[in-house]
Amino acid sequence: MKKTLIVVDMQNDFIDMALGTPEAVAIVPRVKQKIAQYVAAGDEIIFTRDTHTEQYLDTPEGKKLPVPHCIRGTRGWEIADGLYVDGAKIIDKPNFGWPHWANEHLESVELVGLCTDICVVSNALIIKATFPDAAVSVDRSCCAGVTPESHEAALTTMQMCQIDVTGQ
Repeated sequence: MKKTLIVVDMQNDFIDMALGTPEAVAIVPRVKQKIAQYVAAGDEIIFTRDTHTEQYLDTPEGKKLPVPHCIRGTRGWEIADGLYVDGAKIIDKPNFGWPHWANEHLESVELVGLCTDICVVSNALIIKATFPDAAVSVDRSCCAGVTPESHEAALTTMQMCQIDVTGQ
């Protein structure tokens, strides 16, 4: 069975810049370790990058979250140092969830990253709906939400939708 790790939006702006949190900073070493496990096993790794333009504040999202972040080409948009590995695929997504997962062939998927309560949950639900027979899991110890409470709420939502939540 083909195993895929999806590393969601582990970008500087979500870790320790525009929208960073202490919880996001804390998961970086665990995400790095998880990536190393997939590399050692020869499994597939996909990174997503939240990607906006200079006109972000004029978008519907920008009007509800008026904090410029992940502007293409900026330091905040980049994947955090030490996480990207050669051969991994990068998907630049302009919104929370990537609706084109059907272009991939996903059988066993694990998601990690940021933010649990926005982009992780969105992508996990899209993947589960697109591939209902796939094993889909999220490692709670390698995710962080906007707040600890919204992180837990998103994990509960995913469990209710038959996504396995692992980790501590």
